[in-house]
Amino acid sequence: MHQPPPANAVNAASASMLRARRLGIDTYQHLVVYLRRDSPVCRAEGFEAQSRIELTCGALTVTATLNVADSELLELDEVGLSEASWQALGVRDGTLVQLRHAAPLQSFAAVRAKLQGRPFDDAALLVVAQDIVAGRYSDIHLATLITACSGSHLDLAETIALTRAMVAVGQRMQWPAAVVVDKHCVGGLPGNRTTLLVVPIVTACGLTMPKTSSRAITSPAGTADTMEVLAPVSLEVEQMRQVVQREGGCIAWGGGVALSPADDILIRVERALELDSDGLLVASVLSKKVAAGATHVLIDIPWGRTAKVRSEQAARQLAARLEACGQALGLHVRCVLSDGSQPVGSGIGPAQEALDVLAVLRQQDDAPQDLRQRALILAGLLLELGGKAAPGQGEALARQTLESGAAWRKFQGICAAQGGMRELPQACCSQVLTARHGGRVVAIDNRKLSTLAKLAGAPRAAAAGLRFHAPLGTILTPGQPLLTLYAETPGELRYALDYAETQGALVTVEATA
Repeated sequence: MHQPPPANAVNAASASMLRARRLGIDTYQHLVVYLRRDSPVCRAEGFEAQSRIELTCGALTVTATLNVADSELLELDEVGLSEASWQALGVRDGTLVQLRHAAPLQSFAAVRAKLQGRPFDDAALLVVAQDIVAGRYSDIHLATLITACSGSHLDLAETIALTRAMVAVGQRMQWPAAVVVDKHCVGGLPGNRTTLLVVPIVTACGLTMPKTSSRAITSPAGTADTMEVLAPVSLEVEQMRQVVQREGGCIAWGGGVALSPADDILIRVERALELDSDGLLVASVLSKKVAAGATHVLIDIPWGRTAKVRSEQAARQLAARLEACGQALGLHVRCVLSDGSQPVGSGIGPAQEALDVLAVLRQQDDAPQDLRQRALILAGLLLELGGKAAPGQGEALARQTLESGAAWRKFQGICAAQGGMRELPQACCSQVLTARHGGRVVAIDNRKLSTLAKLAGAPRAAAAGLRFHAPLGTILTPGQPLLTLYAETPGELRYALDYAETQGALVTVEATA
């Protein structure tokens, strides 16, 4: 016979029940709750600012970080929820929610041990990944984990174990095709939006390519950001499956389909820290390729003085780790090292990069030839890797597919299947920056150009960014346009212009004879 709980247990449970209130505060993906300091629950439970708290409503429990208010923002019997907490808990205003201290985070002991020089083992990383996805890691815990894994702190065995753990705690898609291809660029090069060209080329040739891409981490646009100005990218798994069945491929936001949810959470904090490392990069890239059902993966590694990967040696080391980790997970991975000395195309920022992509697909006279050629090389290698072209013949097939219009028709089909093609947004503010000195452009600072575009509002403001007019080898005269800056507000435009004035040369100019 079921025995009722003791009276003191009932009283304790009811004392920790508060009415939920939606505050409409955007904390991005970070679950935050708010209590008054003089709330009876806050005082009785000993809750303090930054405490980790479990909230339970019915069968659902989530973990959030507490912020404490000393004002009358809330009633004494209310718990305020950020937008992320509200969505995660799925309650209505006034619903009773039970609060209690979160259980101790046992897996974090492995992170502390890593900081002290002890390597992760497979079992520890699996539990860490499980706790991350369950929401048990606060941003402070996540930042500590990322720091512990930064630089060269993860060896190959740990990288493989972390990748497997990320795959294990997410979904994994399967496709009827024996060969499923994918392509990725490690980033760090403004405007390098080849994916939006490679996908329609290779799918028009009959390969299956369910492409999931990330939003920007430290750049002014990620592939998903650029594609989103052209078509919806926040697809659920079943929507993604339908698009691929209809068109052979897609270009979707990886965070929408949650194939590697642990990585999506880590990326949010990596973006704020502006930290990246080989181990985390490899685990991030390959976990999503495995989860998306890929069998053959091509990875572009641009390297250059102001790219993410600074030297050819570093690029080769990263390529070796990607290929070894891929082999351990049953993937056919091929890496290609490419020129990272300057931006690709003219546009930097979602809408500006989309303009370049459309120009190439439509074969316009003003299409950026560097973006076109880079995409043809990568598409050709992927066609060879996927068995659609003999070795050395892939680029010719890719060029034929682009020039026949088949790639443009395929891209339109993918956009339609994902929800319809969109009109590009237009920036209301612009300013031309001109060259101060004459001469030949011999070096370009990719990082400063990226920062300039971000200060103008990219990628949050899709129309913001810049168009660069002075690639390497350009002969400049004083007063000649160097770039055109775009912003959605006058304030952001002024902020970017101030940066351009104070941060030194964006390009290095050498006097000509």
